[in-house]
Amino acid sequence: MISASTKLFALYKNTIIRRAMTSSASEFLINDPKYSFLKELGLKGTNFGVFDGVWKGSGQVVRSICPSNGKVIAEVTQGNLQDYESCVEATTAAWNTWADLPAPRRGEVVRQIGDALRNKLVPLGKLVSVEMGKILPEGIGEVQEYIDICDYAVGLSRSLSGAILPSERPGHVLLEKWNPLGPIGVISAFNFPIAVYGWNSAIAMVCGDTVLWKSAESTPLIVADVLQKNNLPGAVAALCCGGADIGKSMAADKRIKLLSFTGSTEVGQQVGVEVQKRFGKHLLELGGNNALIVADDANLNMVVQATLFACVGTAGQRCTTTRRLILHKKVYQEVLDRLKKAYEQVKNRIGDALEENTLIGPLHSKQSLQKYQDTIANIHKQGGTIEFGGKVLDRPGYFVEPTIVTGLQHNNVLVHSECFAPIVYILQADSVQEAISWNNEVPQGLSSSLFTQSMENIFEWIGPKGSDCGIVNVNIPTSGAEIGGAFGEKRQPEEAVNLAVTRGSSI
Repeated sequence: MISASTKLFALYKNTIIRRAMTSSASEFLINDPKYSFLKELGLKGTNFGVFDGVWKGSGQVVRSICPSNGKVIAEVTQGNLQDYESCVEATTAAWNTWADLPAPRRGEVVRQIGDALRNKLVPLGKLVSVEMGKILPEGIGEVQEYIDICDYAVGLSRSLSGAILPSERPGHVLLEKWNPLGPIGVISAFNFPIAVYGWNSAIAMVCGDTVLWKSAESTPLIVADVLQKNNLPGAVAALCCGGADIGKSMAADKRIKLLSFTGSTEVGQQVGVEVQKRFGKHLLELGGNNALIVADDANLNMVVQATLFACVGTAGQRCTTTRRLILHKKVYQEVLDRLKKAYEQVKNRIGDALEENTLIGPLHSKQSLQKYQDTIANIHKQGGTIEFGGKVLDRPGYFVEPTIVTGLQHNNVLVHSECFAPIVYILQADSVQEAISWNNEVPQGLSSSLFTQSMENIFEWIGPKGSDCGIVNVNIPTSGAEIGGAFGEKRQPEEAVNLAVTRGSSI
């Protein structure tokens, strides 16, 4: 299963069930010379989706679809509940070894993982692009995020500190010491298949936790080779690809001390409730519905450039994509006109995520495509105006036109929900204060941005009555987040929760 030169990258798989497909293995993209990097990463036509120290899988065989052309990449044999049980038992046993290592020693292992990722940066980036659909610079950038968090975690491994506090009792010392939780679970989403796992696993590992990853609709990446070279149990980083039954088991399992979930708000709420039933810990990164506000004194050249990528980058499939563009009435028409021209300029650069000229790749799946079509139909029913786009492209793959919508009220049900596609609703506000209130009125709240030249506006925006989102930006777009700061907190804990409750501001 694992090639001699690339054991670390033995399984990287995005699974979408296609029971009716008749493609033979010879037609899989993994056997196409254009995609030779897949075999370089140790992939085969059919791959195991479970790792507890040994590669295996007893569940359903599913096929990975390339969203740029609709073709099968390869197959993976998923895990069933028996496989899940073996993974939990193995990662629990591995914790007894892992937790005994000094934190700097654990950091050294994570450093080696980062170096191994560096050695395969480009082929892994291509794999993200071919499976998820994001353009190649973004695919490579996502792998780099995992590398960066490994570097961050290495430093953290030598700076995990406690405290010495005054004791009320004579002759006593009060010590505060942090200990690892134990086995933790990670359920990641399709849109950031490597980065989300990296953010969770690198930090968890240096803290002394073992990790069980359910990569439903995602891309498993196992660090088996590095662990083996250090004579450590492979189940320090276990994997169980599977369906909803695996996720439900993780949420209900008392042996999983913390469960990190990235995905839809609807499913995330169910996960949070199930984990809370057993008084477990959860870490949820869910809905964004992010707003970008443009004040009447904003630099409009900066606004248009920033807004373009924030709205259409990753085909609108980022948690931090701009969904609502709230424009001051004095600049509304100019920004709208200039943004439509900018969209027109990138329309002919929609295409295969691996191609150099591509700026906008496909949606991830047929389900995403259908949701886009349903949303466009509902926009028309609600009386909205399609200023640009609104169509599915007639070509192989799951491509749509980036879409600009006007004519809907700020409190419309469509404006308060997320389609997770390149659709932006443009709203007209009378003042920055009104725009801030509209920013805060939605139940989601991950990222937000204000473009202005006014220091008064800036301090109102980042103050206690300003944006209530986890990330509060000034004169930069909503998309993206830095690894060194907390993000995700909002007034509704089930929407977006982080271990830290501090809001991060970028100016």
